[in-house]
Amino acid sequence: MNCILSNIHDAQFNLASEEFLLKESSEDFFMLYRNEPAVIVGKHQNTLAEINHSYLQDHGIGLARRLSGGGTVYHDLGNLNFLFIHTGEEGKLVDFKRFLLPIQKILVSMGLPVEYGGRNDLLINGQKISGNAEHVFRKRILHHGTLLFSSDLSKLENVLRITPGKYKDKAVQSVRSKVTNISEHLEDQVSVENFTLTLFNKLKTQFDTALDYSFSSAEINKIEILVEKKYGTWKWNYGYSPDFDYVFNTKLQNENVQIIFRVQEGHIVEVISNNSICENSVFKAMADELTGKVFYEKDVLDHMSDKGLLNS
Repeated sequence: MNCILSNIHDAQFNLASEEFLLKESSEDFFMLYRNEPAVIVGKHQNTLAEINHSYLQDHGIGLARRLSGGGTVYHDLGNLNFLFIHTGEEGKLVDFKRFLLPIQKILVSMGLPVEYGGRNDLLINGQKISGNAEHVFRKRILHHGTLLFSSDLSKLENVLRITPGKYKDKAVQSVRSKVTNISEHLEDQVSVENFTLTLFNKLKTQFDTALDYSFSSAEINKIEILVEKKYGTWKWNYGYSPDFDYVFNTKLQNENVQIIFRVQEGHIVEVISNNSICENSVFKAMADELTGKVFYEKDVLDHMSDKGLLNS
C-alpha cells in the first residue's frame, strides 16, 4: 500500500490527484489531505441547486466537482479527507465497510464513541463526523471520505443553505444531516495536524506493506494539467450539472406570476411564464437578454429587479 500524507491544500488539485492515481496506476493507495475552504459537489448534482452561491463568492470559498456521486460537502483546514484506491475483483469492488471500519476502530481507540451509520457514514452520538462516497473504474475502486475535526460549522451551514423548491431537476440531492466536530469529543486538546499524523501512522499499521509515497515532479505536472483541463473548469464544476428549471414566483399588476428559466449545461436556453401579463415588451426584452447567458440566481434576480419584474 502506497501511503501519502499530502501538504497540498488545494481542493481542485487534490481531486485531480485522486483521479490520476485511480486511472494512471495499477497500485493501491491511501492518502490523507486537507483543503482550504471549498464546497465539493457530487458528480451527478446540480451545483447551483446545492450551494449558496452569493455566500460562496462573498467569503472566497472555492468549489470543485468530484468524480464520485453522493451529496455536497464543505471542506476547510479543520476537515480531514481520506482516500483509498484498491484493485480487486470486478463486481465485488463496492464495499464501504472495508475502508470505514478500520478508521472507526482507530477513532474508538482514541476514546471516541464512534458508530457506523446507516448511510455509510460515521457518527458520534447520532451526529455525523464522516461522509463517504465511492467510484468504480474498471477493476479499481476509489473510496473517499471526510472527517470533521475542527471545521467551521457555521460556514458549512451557510454555504450549503439554499431556498428549496425553486430548482426542478432529476439531479441527486444532498441529504442534510446533523454534524459535529471530533475535537469536541476528545478529552485532551489536539491540533488537527497532530490528529492527522496520528491517524496516518495508525492506519499504516493496518496494511501488510506500507510504503511512504510522494508525487514526482512529472506526476505533479500531469495532475496540474488535469486541473487545467477538467477540475478547474467552469464546464466541469457548473456546466456538467443536469438540465434544470428554475421556478420563480412573483406578483405583477396584482396577479401571481410564475416565471420559469430553463437551463441546459449551465446556460439559460428559454424563459417562459404561465401568465399573459408576461407577454409584454419588458418581459420579452428580459427573456431575450438572458437567453444564452450563464445562469446564476443572483444575477437573474438582479436583472429582473432592474426590469421592474419583482414587484410584490
